[in-house]
Amino acid sequence: MGKKVYIETYGCQMNVADTEVIFSILAKEGYSRTSEIGEADLIMANTCSVRDNAEQRIWGRIAVFDKERESRPGVVVGILGCMAERLKDKLLDTGKIDLVAGPDAYRALPRMLRDISEGPQIEVMLSRSETYDDIIPVRTDRNGVSAFISIMRGCNNVCSYCVVPYTRGAERSRDPKTIVREACDVFSKGYREVTLLGQNVDSYLWKDPDGNDVGFAALLGAVAEISPLLRVRFSTSNPQDISEEVIRTMAAHPNICRHIHLPVQSGSDPVLERMRRRYTREGYLEKVSMIRSVLPDICLSTDVIAGFCGETEEDHRLTLSLFSEVGFDAAFMFRYSERPGTLAARKYADDVPEEVKIRRLNEIIELQNSLSLESNRRDVGKRFEVLVEGPSKRNGDEFCGRTTGNKMCVFPASSLKAGDYVDVVVRDCTSATLFCDLA
Repeated sequence: MGKKVYIETYGCQMNVADTEVIFSILAKEGYSRTSEIGEADLIMANTCSVRDNAEQRIWGRIAVFDKERESRPGVVVGILGCMAERLKDKLLDTGKIDLVAGPDAYRALPRMLRDISEGPQIEVMLSRSETYDDIIPVRTDRNGVSAFISIMRGCNNVCSYCVVPYTRGAERSRDPKTIVREACDVFSKGYREVTLLGQNVDSYLWKDPDGNDVGFAALLGAVAEISPLLRVRFSTSNPQDISEEVIRTMAAHPNICRHIHLPVQSGSDPVLERMRRRYTREGYLEKVSMIRSVLPDICLSTDVIAGFCGETEEDHRLTLSLFSEVGFDAAFMFRYSERPGTLAARKYADDVPEEVKIRRLNEIIELQNSLSLESNRRDVGKRFEVLVEGPSKRNGDEFCGRTTGNKMCVFPASSLKAGDYVDVVVRDCTSATLFCDLA
């Protein structure tokens, strides 16, 4: 009998993709996946350090993992990913962790596991070249419909609040041939949607030895041309880098989804400057205008941070007004969480009181809920093509799936199955969901 590995994944889609790479590497060493922690020989968490509460959750899980380790001699516990990279020795000092591996060290896992008998193992060296481009991931999604494909690793932007450049290293792009090959592979296995992932996909650039460099627009088009039945999404775009060439590539391919996630973080120029975001409020709005001039049916989502260092009530008001002006379809909204080692932690006081952060965040959430509801109400009576994901979680008599604009639809179940395309007509909505009938 081979050994079994259990992995909990926290944080962004990049971590989900990394976990699939880890499963592939360990499968070659005889490890099979299990969803039951109690039967695992190897228990690991692939971690996130973007916000403090993400790390606090991991500390709680380490205690749970350690109980398994104590009750079943021979069980190995590992911490992977960004928290492993950031905290390194502190994790091993707990005496509850057998191995610590950073995001660029996953190829070393087989060696580390073989050497566990010699003592705890640590490997956190960041790489300037590792992209895992030759590894076919073991897919962990439940429906066999949507797959993540990592196209690059790391980030060069060094926003003042962000730990990613320190935990994932410098930006490097993956060979486009391997990306297209991976997309072809998942399509041949029945997947009907891929999401191209990077910290900043618009800065993707593969420098071909023959001088035929490939940018993101060309890569996006190449993946879209695999089949009109393959939907293509991407995340995340940086406002200063998204180009008209990318937008026109989207317009030329109906199967590139009409959704862009465009993080704004703040609507105030002084705050954006302290965040080291390389655009202004006006520049962001110009990008939105350019996108909508080419793709008037585009759905836009964003990220925002409430209560960043030095944020005033006027700064907050400017964020609210930007939300109203753009009319985002959806948003991920957070209050500022200082991350040790970042430029902001070294240079700026975390001087907005917690109760003020919470109040400002709640005001943004309330506004966005109303904007999302307005957006969805405009869709009532419209017809959309939806990719079926499977049964609705709330009602087994209904199916769910997303529009090309990334809006969740629920509709009556029929002979359809996950991976089918179906036309629906919207009859009602909430701020989060479109309720539909089959067309």
